[in-house]
Amino acid sequence: MIRALLTFVLIALPAAATACDGHELSGPDIHAAPLCLPAAPQRVVVLDASFGLGIGLDVGLPIVGAPLDRMSDEALNARATEAGITSLGFVTEPSLETLVALQPDLIVGFVGSESMASGVYPMVSQLAPTLLYTGTDWRAFCGLMAGLTGKEAEIEAQLAELDARIEDIAARVPPTKVSVVRITSWDFQVYLDSPAGYAPFNIVRQAGVQRTDYETTDDPAEAMKRPDWEELAQLDGEVLLYIVGGTNDSDKDGRHEEVLANPLWQMLPAVEAGKVHRVDHGHWMQFSGLASAHAVLDDIERYVIGSE
Repeated sequence: MIRALLTFVLIALPAAATACDGHELSGPDIHAAPLCLPAAPQRVVVLDASFGLGIGLDVGLPIVGAPLDRMSDEALNARATEAGITSLGFVTEPSLETLVALQPDLIVGFVGSESMASGVYPMVSQLAPTLLYTGTDWRAFCGLMAGLTGKEAEIEAQLAELDARIEDIAARVPPTKVSVVRITSWDFQVYLDSPAGYAPFNIVRQAGVQRTDYETTDDPAEAMKRPDWEELAQLDGEVLLYIVGGTNDSDKDGRHEEVLANPLWQMLPAVEAGKVHRVDHGHWMQFSGLASAHAVLDDIERYVIGSE
């Protein structure tokens, strides 16, 4: 049914023009570059509920569809709902029938996202110009998206305000070692202080927060560790921040309650000292741009600077 519907739509599409009369994008972070996008997109569908959705809303993209089901970031979900965005379902199983019915003139996604891995791209890229961003630099993506709406100056100003806040926090952050761990249904995940680290942890790095030796690397190819119970003892920071679950609803299955009650967890230095804090998985694990960046900084001010 899905493929038949797509075939019907594609037959009705006009032949592609040889010259781009909109935005022509190229570069190492643009999949299938050079890519021609509409000069002024009117109906945008994003295939993720993080970078694409949050930054798209920040720059004023007219987003009509996104995978909103089971989102971690309740604030971003509320923004999307208020904007009248139609849900495509869950990020790993977006509804192609819904996507086709929305008649997008631009589709935005990420090569590394789960929806891309599911094989959606080959079909949707025939439906409308499809921008897949392959990089990890969220600031660069902000600039790219702002270029589609003419809000480059506004976004640059907001990023400058963010940098000023980061600089202010870095001047006040104490020399306290901080550990950060994510608890999922199946394992522990430690996102490293790394040159190629995930966005919220790069913000932690930029803000001058010191992580433990176990959580720090200069290797740009290493971004995460999955410690077992014995290795968990190496999370010996004076302050411990922990994240529970994410988009997979693993914050509701009770495993983290078992972890927190385990004697090995209770022996961690920060836990023994009462300096252990749960941080919201929305802005840490479903990072979506400026709002998430400021929320991470809020946590640093509250739990790291505030711990002194």
